[in-house]
Parts: sequence; structure tokens; C-alpha cells
Amino acid sequence: MSSVEFRGVTKHFGKTVAVESTDIIIEQGEFFSMLGPSGCGKSTTLRMLAGFLTPTSGRILVNGRDITNLPPEARGIGIVFQNYAIFPHMNVFDNIAFGLVERREDKATIKRKVGAALEQVGLGGYEERFERELSGGQKQRVALARVLVIEPEILLLDEPLSALDKQMREEMKFWIKDLQKSVGITTVYVTHDQSEALTMSDRIAVMNQGKMLQIGSPVDIYEKPTSRFIAEFIGDSNLLDGVVASLSDGGCMVDLGDGVTVDARVSEDVSLAPGNNVALLLRPEMVRMAPSTDSEKPRLSGKVISEVYQGALRRYRIRANQHDITVEVPNRPELGQLTPGTPVDLFWSTQSGVVVP
Repeated sequence: MSSVEFRGVTKHFGKTVAVESTDIIIEQGEFFSMLGPSGCGKSTTLRMLAGFLTPTSGRILVNGRDITNLPPEARGIGIVFQNYAIFPHMNVFDNIAFGLVERREDKATIKRKVGAALEQVGLGGYEERFERELSGGQKQRVALARVLVIEPEILLLDEPLSALDKQMREEMKFWIKDLQKSVGITTVYVTHDQSEALTMSDRIAVMNQGKMLQIGSPVDIYEKPTSRFIAEFIGDSNLLDGVVASLSDGGCMVDLGDGVTVDARVSEDVSLAPGNNVALLLRPEMVRMAPSTDSEKPRLSGKVISEVYQGALRRYRIRANQHDITVEVPNRPELGQLTPGTPVDLFWSTQSGVVVP
């Protein structure tokens, strides 16, 4: 297993800054994801690590060794792209063996290593099949096996599930995560899909416009975003505009207008002062609804605007003061269904609301 370090890495294409002064340390055996919208610089960062692009400035190290100017084949890195690049004229065995043949391994070694790789990815018995005879998920496994068989120090995955349908993506993201843990290989994963990143990663770097905005665990990224962009990009969110009324240790009071003031958490990396304009982030699943007769004091009161049926969930849109708030509730018969115009009270805990600049 290997560690990866970016030290002040920048990449310019002409006058365009694709990646700006990036510092990252990726630990040995870690599943590290780079998440962000198209054009944010995540694939450029991955390709610099792979050796397909050279940084404009900065250094890239693997296990403390400077690989910034090494060619791709000298880096000990394997990469899987979103299009798989399986050779249609070769069967599964020959596709997986390709890298070993290029390295002039002997036939017995090739047979042994390919057989082990096939078992590793759950494709034992598929040796003679061709690309046209494989499902999308099977093609993905062949692409992974072809990389793993050469025993790279680091595995790079560039949007590997984007060509699959929704059900197959759900299956493959758990399969890839389990495979990565069993192999123990340091993995860098690029995606624009927040669900993939949250499900699979040990840590996530959220990128936008060439910058690493926040690096943290999935829980930290989802529950403690440090900017409005991250709060909106990761998951569904309610962002209620307000003003900081006062600060306390790890929290603050937020004036939401109309005489409503609520307490909320403040992330450690966020600096605020009284009078600052902020947004109170409330995830839809963190808000509880109850009829306005509830004896507990509500945070806000309002009326149902609309209801959307989503099978396992019902999503309600609530107008409370000047705010529109989305609330998710489990679809259970005993909870009933609220029609538009129904008065409701909204409740959430102090720990459920977080303030972002």
C-alpha cells in the first residue's frame, strides 16, 4: 500500500487555472474521493497523479518519492476509466492478461495471475467470453481485473459507474468498496455523484472551480459543510437566510426574521461574528412535523404547500414565515397524509441545524 501527497500542485491550460494550489495527503489503504461538478478540476487532478498531465507547478509524491516528472508506466499506478476500454476482439482472459503480456511474463505466471484476478472480481468461468457477451457490470469488473492483475501500488477510478443504469450503479458501488477493502489498495475515486462518494469513501474532497473547498469524512461533509456551495451540492438541503445574533462555544443564535431566533451548531472551520449574514442548513430528514396542537414548543409554524409521493418517503413543502422548507417523512400508514393548507409545527434539535457563511 502507498500514500500519496500533493504539495502546492497547480495546473494551467493557457490562461485558464484548472487546478489551483492543491495540498492533499492520502493515507495508505484509504478510499479517497474527489467530488464536484463537471469542469471543477477533479479529473485533471487524477490525470496529473496518473502521469498523463504534468503540473504547472508543485510536486506529487508517492511514499515520499517524487513522481512529478515520471512517465505513467514508471509510477506503479493503475487507472480505470468510465468507458472501460475493453478490447472487443479479445476474450475476457486476454483482456485481463494484456498488461502481463506487455511485461513479458511467462505463460504459467499469466495463467495463475489472471485466474486469481477473475476469482477476485467474481468472474471465474468467464474467461472465453467477449465484450458483446457481458453486461455493463461485468465489463466494469473486467476493467478492474485488468488493472489489479498488474498489482499497482495505487488504483485510480475516473467516473467508473457513469455508464451504468441506476440499479447496477447501486450494486457496483458496494462491490467496489468491498473489493477495495479486501485488496487493501490505496484508491482515488473521481465522481460527480454525491451518493457514490458518501457511500464508498473514507474521506471526500469537494472541489469547485479548481479548488479543494473541504476535505473530510462523509459524515463531516454532509453534516458539517463549511460553505453554502457544499451544503447545496451535497444532498438535499433547506437553507434559511438569517443573521448571527450572538455566538457561544461551538454554536450561535440565528435571527431568521419575523421575531424568530433559533440556536444552531457552527462547524469548527467556520469563523463568524454577530451581524454576519448566514444560512441555517436543515436537512429534510432532520425536520419533524406535527399538528399545531403539539404541546412541545415548535421552532417554526406554517402550512403545507405541497406533497410529493416517493415510495418509501413523502416529501412535504412547508411555508413557514418567509421560508419554504422541505420535510421528508417515512411513508407509513400510521403517519397519515397531510393535504395542502394543513397547519403544522416544525421541530428540530440544536445539533440538527448547522450555520454556513
